[in-house]
Amino acid sequence: MSGNIDKVAWIHVVDGKVLGARSKGKDTWYFPGGKRETGETDEQTLIREIEEELSVRIKPESIRPFGRFEAAAHGKAEGVNVVMTCLSADYEGELAPAAEIEELGWLDSSDRDKVSAVSRLIFDRLQEMKLLS
Repeated sequence: MSGNIDKVAWIHVVDGKVLGARSKGKDTWYFPGGKRETGETDEQTLIREIEEELSVRIKPESIRPFGRFEAAAHGKAEGVNVVMTCLSADYEGELAPAAEIEELGWLDSSDRDKVSAVSRLIFDRLQEMKLLS
């Protein structure tokens, strides 16, 4: 079965590091966010997922597109790709792992091998833009 997994991710960079999340029982890091629910816009998906996973409120007026990235899906059948719509945004509140998230971390260039294939493309873009230390 082929098909794409449609995801929205938050790219949040501070002082040369990008915010990553790790789910309970997993060793791969990813960018916070998740799958769209029926009828949701990118922005609505981002706001809902980040509130569920990180306990903070994205400021809707601050949302900016970062890019769309596509790669083979981690741990899925051949031919299944993840299409990741990446957004950056400011937030209010205190970052804290919630729902299935076990740990939050600040990732830099040395952490590229700890993330999924699609996230590596985003890492490469962040490095090209000189945003990662």
